[in-house]
Amino acid sequence: MRLEHKVAIVTGAAKGLGGEMAKLFAKEGARVIAADMMPLTYEAENVEYYPLNVTDSAACKALAEYARGKYGKIDILVNNAGITRDTMTRKMTDEQWDLVIDINLKGVFNLTRYVGPMMEEDGGGSIISISSVVGEYGNIGQANYAASKAGVIGLTKTWAKEFARKGVPVRVNAIAPGYIMTDMMKTVPEDLLKKFAGLTMLGRLGQPEEIAKAALFLASDDASYVTGHVLSVNGGMRL
Repeated sequence: MRLEHKVAIVTGAAKGLGGEMAKLFAKEGARVIAADMMPLTYEAENVEYYPLNVTDSAACKALAEYARGKYGKIDILVNNAGITRDTMTRKMTDEQWDLVIDINLKGVFNLTRYVGPMMEEDGGGSIISISSVVGEYGNIGQANYAASKAGVIGLTKTWAKEFARKGVPVRVNAIAPGYIMTDMMKTVPEDLLKKFAGLTMLGRLGQPEEIAKAALFLASDDASYVTGHVLSVNGGMRL
């Protein structure tokens, strides 16, 4: 098992991409703390639910201290919690902007600011943050989302440098998914799904487990020489 004896925190883990990552990590031997504001929609051995609002810095600190206190270390952090509030810039409200930035970007900062130094002290770890193809290339009607996910890429590259200064192997990477067939995508009309699939070289949408497998690679020792990288998992998507 690729994550045997590892301890992982996955945010936004109630369902969707986060749920798939939590379940796969546990299957590969990790003890997983699945953090989310909503209860888990599944049951899995070695997956523990922890209620968390990532916009609350004190709550994020409490989670980091809880995980380290219970298991003695944190080996893996996946910053996955995220939302969309799509609209054109001229129509976007302050609330729509602030909420997306607070969850998608500040939430990543809030937990990593505590877990990263713990990993330094404890001998290393892997931090994975979920960005998006929209963070790489932008997209019409998603100014807030694009800004938040581009910010995640900036944080990833900065933290890869910061956490490497002491010679401790804390690796920091990001995954930039394209269109993935989550529950939210299943509500999209069939003609639009076909259009999205047509934007990819592979001619199809991705599956949540394909993102989970990418995260497993970055979390595992198979990626021991990978840091500061943005792994695009988008089927060759072109916006």
